[in-house]
Amino acid sequence: MNEMYIAILGILLLLAVFDLVVGVSNDAANFLNSAVGCNAARRSVVLGVAALGIVLGASLSGGMMEIARSGVFMPAQFSFHGVMILFLAVMLTDVILLDIFNTFGLPTSTTVSLVFELLGAAVAVALFSMHEAGFSPELGAYINSSKSLTIISGIFCSVAVAFTCGCVVMWFSRLLFSFRYQKAYKYIGSLWCAVSLTAISYFAVFKGLKHSSVVTPEMLAWLNSNISVVVLGTLVFWFIISFILQYILRVNTLRITVLAGTCALALAFAGNDLVNFIGVFMAAESSYHIASAHVAAGGSLESLRMGSLADPVQANIWYLLAAGGVMVLALIFSKKARTVTETEVKLARSNAVTKERFGSCLPARAAVRWTLNVARLVTRITPEPVARFVGKRFQPLELTEDDGTAFDMVRASVNLTVSALLISLATSLKLPLSTTYVTFMVAMGSSLADRAWGRDSAVYRITGVMVVIGGWFMTGLTAFVAAGITASVMMAGGIWGIAAMLLLAGGILVKSAYLHRRKTAESLPELNLDSPTVLRELGEASVDRLGRAYGIYRATVKALLAEDYSALKRLRKKARELNRTLEAVKEDQILPCLQSLPARLYDRGQMVMRLHESSLNVAGCLLSLVKASYKHIDNNHVGLTAEQGRDLLSMSDRISACFPGLSIKLQSDAGAGIEQMMEQSGDLTAEFAQCIRHHLIRAEEDVVDMRNGILYLNLLNETRAMVRHSFALLREQAELFRLHV
Repeated sequence: MNEMYIAILGILLLLAVFDLVVGVSNDAANFLNSAVGCNAARRSVVLGVAALGIVLGASLSGGMMEIARSGVFMPAQFSFHGVMILFLAVMLTDVILLDIFNTFGLPTSTTVSLVFELLGAAVAVALFSMHEAGFSPELGAYINSSKSLTIISGIFCSVAVAFTCGCVVMWFSRLLFSFRYQKAYKYIGSLWCAVSLTAISYFAVFKGLKHSSVVTPEMLAWLNSNISVVVLGTLVFWFIISFILQYILRVNTLRITVLAGTCALALAFAGNDLVNFIGVFMAAESSYHIASAHVAAGGSLESLRMGSLADPVQANIWYLLAAGGVMVLALIFSKKARTVTETEVKLARSNAVTKERFGSCLPARAAVRWTLNVARLVTRITPEPVARFVGKRFQPLELTEDDGTAFDMVRASVNLTVSALLISLATSLKLPLSTTYVTFMVAMGSSLADRAWGRDSAVYRITGVMVVIGGWFMTGLTAFVAAGITASVMMAGGIWGIAAMLLLAGGILVKSAYLHRRKTAESLPELNLDSPTVLRELGEASVDRLGRAYGIYRATVKALLAEDYSALKRLRKKARELNRTLEAVKEDQILPCLQSLPARLYDRGQMVMRLHESSLNVAGCLLSLVKASYKHIDNNHVGLTAEQGRDLLSMSDRISACFPGLSIKLQSDAGAGIEQMMEQSGDLTAEFAQCIRHHLIRAEEDVVDMRNGILYLNLLNETRAMVRHSFALLREQAELFRLHV
């Protein structure tokens, strides 16, 4: 056997391990978001329950592996070399695609990505093989197109049906329980949990174990023929267990329901989606063994066709267990898994204390406006007693930022139960759908019915849902095109084409990791204004940003005098970054902190807000100043005159002299140095007036042209505003310093 195929097999094994990591990072949100969102248990407990489900599901997996072997393409039409290139192209594309989605925190379907990658690579290899052979049989002889069409139809159905079912069931559930569900739960809690656990059990058997090698066809046939008795018996069993736990042992059965649903979804994920990550490697390994046996028997690789891949296969249990172990480790340690989970939880959360994850778009604004009009119409025709009753049932509890709860356990149990029932129903009817699509859309539908999307947040949540759904539909197209291009390059370039695509994939993964690390580093911690250390750090950060602002200012003046276009472009970028940083601090730290601030800290909160507004004003003036300078030079206008430059540099030096050693002054003399600096503000104001007077004299003597004069006056005014806001910042800084000394 050619050593190249051994190397390809080794690369596929490494890619399979990496694919397991990125795949779990993407799909973790499917079974974690409900338990994490309602704080059903500590995150370590939730991860432990999910890990148990993953290990069980992985050990019982195996029946789905034929999808990678023969589910999308006809292996009898492909050579050994062709299928090995096909499998390598699929794995490279899958790893890159899933990692990019994870980096931006967007959930996608690993099943859809695998199917369309197989389809795209198979089309490319088939076209290349047809060209080499010199004849043109029907492309349909190579491709199992009906499978792809079935997947696409399943996408459309699952998105709409899951959202509608989640919305309707959650509305009636909230009407039954209200947000103060403890009273109603005392009477019907056992029945509610019994129904939920029955649905989850049904889901675990029919979806999680359907393709398991442990459950025989005879067992499934018996279950199908006696399904009514089995479901009724399961309902009675869970009702008795729930009754004992709730009334005798005083256990919160809702918590158990949520954790059981988490375990069941994790089991189904590992049992059915494992093929998406290691199925391609296992198919490649089988191909290698088939080719080795063929060569050992005296055959030629050129004449070998891979029809044997369509034969039934029994998966290697050790591969499955090892894959389960890797998935558990990825679940526990992957930061990207947390990012994807946070996307779904934030889109479904019931409070709007934190900054929204997404912006707004025109379709979302139109949808909210249309919904408001419909709601007003319904309100007018609804009898007042009915409206008052429903409004009372949907009156939410006050949630604080400290409890970390995005929604309550009633909604979490609805999410898990409805998801389990829909997936089980589709499986029993042999209808294809994606676990990702169902769980996400049920969560979005339930959050809408639960009035989690208020007028202050609805447009951003709907935009987020549209972004995620758009990403789903782009997954298929992107996977098809990317896998096709990758396979074409490797087929045409041979070993050099393979090396080039591997290097490209490595570069993309490194870039993706860098982007996620930078994105994580930019996330800001919560503020605790009761802590002197936090107050001191806030003050020091403000002083540091003030120093950065004046550093950019002085560099801008010098670049403007030198008419240095490149330097001004860099400085404009730095000024924008400073402004964006301050906006992010305000949105992510200060405003959420103020909304959940206790009454005794109101004055301190207002002081911090004023301090930050002064910093924002300084950065805003700086950005306007730098943009005006850049635009002037970008349009190739005449630069500043020597006198104007001398005045600006003198002013820059004068301003810079006011702020050296500011942090030391704050810490060494209880803010007394700041008072001395404040006395210089009057002198600076007089100097600004003198500069403007000099300019007017030069303009009267026709020494400067109009555009030059407009720019110069703009710079002086923005500089004066910067100085004014800087001294306001220092006053707030002095007060803040006195609070924590």
